[in-house]
Amino acid sequence: MNLKTALHELHLELGAKMGPFAGYDMPLYYDLGVMKEHLWVRESCGLFDVSHMGQVMIKGAGARELLERLTPSPYKKLGIDRTKYTVLTNEQGGIIDDLMVTKTGEDSFHLVINAGCKDKDIAWIKEHLSDDLEFIYFDDWALLALQGPKAEVALKNALGIDTSDMPYMAMIPAQFEGKDIYVSRLGYTGEDGFEIAVQNDSAANMARKLLAEEAVKPIGLAARDSLRLEMGYCLYGHDIDAETSPIEADLGWVTSKNNEGFIGADVVLKHKSEGTPKKRVGVRLTGKGVAREGAEIRNEADEIVGTLTSGGHSPSLGQSIGQGYVPADMAAPGTKIFVNVRGRNIAAEVAHMPFMPAQTKSMKKKEEAA
Repeated sequence: MNLKTALHELHLELGAKMGPFAGYDMPLYYDLGVMKEHLWVRESCGLFDVSHMGQVMIKGAGARELLERLTPSPYKKLGIDRTKYTVLTNEQGGIIDDLMVTKTGEDSFHLVINAGCKDKDIAWIKEHLSDDLEFIYFDDWALLALQGPKAEVALKNALGIDTSDMPYMAMIPAQFEGKDIYVSRLGYTGEDGFEIAVQNDSAANMARKLLAEEAVKPIGLAARDSLRLEMGYCLYGHDIDAETSPIEADLGWVTSKNNEGFIGADVVLKHKSEGTPKKRVGVRLTGKGVAREGAEIRNEADEIVGTLTSGGHSPSLGQSIGQGYVPADMAAPGTKIFVNVRGRNIAAEVAHMPFMPAQTKSMKKKEEAA
């Protein structure tokens, strides 16, 4: 039996097509359909239920040192209430999960972990947790994602929260129904937007207030997937896994010379200095067709050189895109390849990711300054 989030009844009320995802019964799409939901987020503002994600906190002296052991990222210079994307690594240098880490105090960190990885992530963290550290799992909190170019205005209109001066990858405390909530300026769509942590018993009321805004529509997980694919973001268990290092996954930027004592460092840092046999790349079909996860990637000699780990139609670009792994000497953008779909080779090429420009707050500021 699948678990339900605090918004389950609201999804049904809104006519969502529900389906299983990471052990939960989740909305796949609503009345607009996947294509229109996707485009609505790019043009206006969409509300996602991401309460299936895990929210945890590590507190106490040594919390930073623990995170620098569990992930390849440094946190000493990370500002209070600022967030970074990183990965948990195993002894073989593989990725246990990717996650967001927010420094909420000098000795406290808030983590958002993937739904399908919650149990193993929590077990892994606790295995390395010392007795003087406190571990908190927020199992009675929901997480709403408000994403799109009109998100800032919608948030202010609906909840009275002004984020005009709030930078990208930052968190601020706020109030809703007299209770603490936490608003983070980030997301997995490439648009400006927010993730709002709210207690379960207030989640539905908050969602209704946001959906009362003309600019906001409910969006399902299918469009969330196509939106993240256009940005070249990884989906755990598909594009990254326990046998793939951050360097192979083209996530080398999460590693730092200021943190070389993390679990699996011997493998990961060797990959970083010497290179890897394979690399995660973007794939753009130039021939007609749509390629999905599992499709073979072939070279011009019709030899299998890799596999698509994600793939589908891009509503924004009107073409088929994907990502997968190819030999490092074929990873340069523009390299001609084929993707085999039901026995037919479709012309394609290695593509730069993201497939379209990000519109996050930091990207907009760079464009305005240029």
